[in-house]
Amino acid sequence: MKILKRRPRLLILLTLVVAAVTMGIRANQMETLSPREERDRAASTAGVPSGQVDCRKAKCIALTFDGNPGEPTDRLMDLLNQYEAPSTFFLEGRRIHKFPDVVRRIAEDGHEIGNHTWTHPVLTDVPGAQIRDELRRTTRAIAGITGSEPTLMRPPQGRTDDRVSEVTKELGMAQVLWTVTAKDYETDDTALITKRVLDGAGRDGIILLHPLHKGTVPAMPSILKALSKQGYTFVTVSQLLAPATAEPGKIYK
Repeated sequence: MKILKRRPRLLILLTLVVAAVTMGIRANQMETLSPREERDRAASTAGVPSGQVDCRKAKCIALTFDGNPGEPTDRLMDLLNQYEAPSTFFLEGRRIHKFPDVVRRIAEDGHEIGNHTWTHPVLTDVPGAQIRDELRRTTRAIAGITGSEPTLMRPPQGRTDDRVSEVTKELGMAQVLWTVTAKDYETDDTALITKRVLDGAGRDGIILLHPLHKGTVPAMPSILKALSKQGYTFVTVSQLLAPATAEPGKIYK
């Protein structure tokens, strides 16, 4: 009798495990679009705006930085300006109000600002209403300082699914993942951070870094110098896609 009583529970548990695995596989198999593919699709009907880098011809790479706009961001922007490296900053909303001058400078220096949610939750684990709130609050905070609403967002940990895509489409934002991560959140070793970036760098690549981790900004001079020497042109994510335009809800990598 004990075995009979346990069996329904076991079946329920197995069903839940299968469902969780299926959802995980679905999230990992979300369709992503490459910058090169998008440029090729748009090339026949549109041209790159005058004065903007044409990544169909230039060897482009996009540096992207995640997190709140704390003190190291000013030092980082000094380095980016030195190497003429416009980049994309995906900002967390909850601390934006503490650094309005930094946020303003990001925009004024010609960098791109994207949405990285308000509190950095894993969006695939929270209700749809919270996804909307996280993104809307951050958009309002960014727009309140810069006057412009972001059209790009990065899901925390790169975790996305159909629900996240539906909400981002509704809110007018495209999702941006990455091709290279330095994993600077797990080490302060500047040499290792530099090596990881340079080993993974490639044309049309999107590099993920986090300025607030101690080893990241000190690694940037070596990263910028080496990539420049290799002939890369630094661009924002939107510039990397041009003449295509990021489509809300879609995932780019």
